[in-house]
Amino acid sequence: MNALSRPDLSDIHAGDWVDRRLPTAWRPYARLARIDRPVGIWLTLFPCLAALIQASHGLPEIWLLVVFCLGAFLMRSAGSTVNDIADRKFDGHVERTRFRPLASGQLRTQGAIVFLAVELALAALLLFFLTPFTRLIAVCVLPLVFIYPLCKRFTHWPQAVLGAAFNWGMLMAWAQVSGSIPAGAVVMWLGAIAWQIGYDTVYAYVDVADDTRLGLKSTAILFGNNGKACIALFYALTIASWAVGGWLLGMSMPYAVGMVIVAAHLAWQAWRIDLERPELNYRLFLSNILTGVLLAGAAFAGSW
Repeated sequence: MNALSRPDLSDIHAGDWVDRRLPTAWRPYARLARIDRPVGIWLTLFPCLAALIQASHGLPEIWLLVVFCLGAFLMRSAGSTVNDIADRKFDGHVERTRFRPLASGQLRTQGAIVFLAVELALAALLLFFLTPFTRLIAVCVLPLVFIYPLCKRFTHWPQAVLGAAFNWGMLMAWAQVSGSIPAGAVVMWLGAIAWQIGYDTVYAYVDVADDTRLGLKSTAILFGNNGKACIALFYALTIASWAVGGWLLGMSMPYAVGMVIVAAHLAWQAWRIDLERPELNYRLFLSNILTGVLLAGAAFAGSW
């Protein structure tokens, strides 16, 4: 692929709705929170909704849905801010991230730190609506949120740490609804981590050339040319964990049907991956929003 035909892999595009509709002073903060790239919110939210549904044996109370939706939005935004602060000296040298506010100089580090404090304070307000046990579980995720951005400096497995943090809301959902975290819920969470390792490795192949040049680490770099097989393996572990977790939680037969559909979708992804086509891999990464929708749908169907 020559320079003229190669797609622009930047995840920020001038002239989008942020540039058209938000005041100039707000735009760097909107991009820092990544509200213009909401895929991470959906990937955080849908596994959490699935856990809420399983714990509630059906539709959870509306106020719980509101609290957990706001929590997913705020904690994903805070995690993105932490990540951009930690990576501000690297992002300018990576094609996909070169236009991010800190990397491009649109925002100073001090402003990002103040913004992070506001995000965390707003997230903390949500804790007042939760039980003491759930608050304790929620606080325990903070080390993962702050450690994750540094992981790519010393381990090839930052995706595993991100998966644990991203899907922490699943454990919180059970803590809030039932006052405990049963073994099945933990197995579901482990399945979500395996899922995230799979789909975030697909995402990491978009940056693999730049990350290698900068001396950073990822599962994509570790797996190399064996990426398709390794991603398929983690997707298989995902289905196995969600199947076992659902069985332990007493899900009914429609849940098993849902798992077959999820398995077919993940198998299609693994088959379509092309390690030489980052633009295709990015689209496959985005298709995991559907995986989350299917998981939540299976949990709802299997709760009756």
